[in-house]
Amino acid sequence: MAFQAVFAAVLLSTFLFISSSLAQSARTINVRNYGVVPDGRTDNEKGFLRAWNDACNGNGASILYVPKGEYVLGPVVFSGPCKGPIMFLMTGVLKALPGPSDVSNWINFRNVNLLLIKGGGTFDGQGPSAWRFNNCAKDPNCKPLPINLKFDSVTNSRIEFVKSVNSKQTHISFHGCENVNITNVEVLAPAESPNTDGIKMGRSSGIRILNSRISTGDDCVAILSGSSNIEVSNVHCGPGHGISIGSLGKYQGELNVQGVTVTGCTFSQTDNGVRIKSWASQFQATASNFLFQDIVMDRVLNPIIIDQTYCPHTTCDQEASSHIQIRDVTYRNIRGTTSSEVAVSFECSKKFPCKNIVMTDVNFVHSRRGLSLKSTCSNVNGRSFGLQSPRPCF
Repeated sequence: MAFQAVFAAVLLSTFLFISSSLAQSARTINVRNYGVVPDGRTDNEKGFLRAWNDACNGNGASILYVPKGEYVLGPVVFSGPCKGPIMFLMTGVLKALPGPSDVSNWINFRNVNLLLIKGGGTFDGQGPSAWRFNNCAKDPNCKPLPINLKFDSVTNSRIEFVKSVNSKQTHISFHGCENVNITNVEVLAPAESPNTDGIKMGRSSGIRILNSRISTGDDCVAILSGSSNIEVSNVHCGPGHGISIGSLGKYQGELNVQGVTVTGCTFSQTDNGVRIKSWASQFQATASNFLFQDIVMDRVLNPIIIDQTYCPHTTCDQEASSHIQIRDVTYRNIRGTTSSEVAVSFECSKKFPCKNIVMTDVNFVHSRRGLSLKSTCSNVNGRSFGLQSPRPCF
């Protein structure tokens, strides 16, 4: 993990540069001066775009200021590249238009370097007005509802002290991003809200999620194809489906996932704890170099799970084997309670068995006093050290 320490130092210096640049001689652009009104009814898309364009195209650093108030905002794309660092300083509440939408994203930042989003404001996706239109559980070819905050090709940036609530689909998503720090962020949606992943990423590197709280209806964090050097630390997850690597292997051309560290996190009444999942398909990739450490779980249904027969629908080939190679995974100092009989489940691929799975000091008890626990394994090569409850299955 020496690389991650070096990477963290580089990232810190980048963030200090952003803050310093914005603090010194930054122009402040107030969206209220662009016809934006906080009446909770008017679609302010045009005013926000004009304000963003002025901030992005001005020389030097800029602060795009959203004062307190309730602003309705239709789907919008904030595009770069910009001529200097930008702080999106939001103290108000942005609300999406109610109901379903034909677009994939509500608020989309694209091709921006040195972006800082902060201020204590809220992004309200108005999910309750659209969740009933989500039929993805029945139709695998469904059209997804909009993502609250989508970041495409955003680099050397920070998101901190903001809240995302009731997204119609995923709350925060990264694609093709590098060196982004997410700190003191709160994500909120009911446990029954469909497909409302907290933070999702793909084809991105150097994403760090720190000191945050995620309560949602799907994965708290989902780490997908092409992700590398990812850190999740001191995050509370629950309700939700846990922290997942994958799913992987659903599509041809997926990239390897490597270098993921999950430390100091807590899980409360989630469906899963830490999970690696892949489809039983012929598409190949490698998932490797993962560390899950210093984790506490409270009444989690599936605390530790590798599932290489992942199939949320009923149309999968039950005889197929996953072609995702999972290797070099360490579970260390993980403890708590589970609400199921199986606390540790490793269901690995018949063609590509899991390699070098290491468990050190893993200690679970059943949430109902007196009930016993067990581990289940198939197609896994592993080692165990220290205290183990339940007894390891390899």
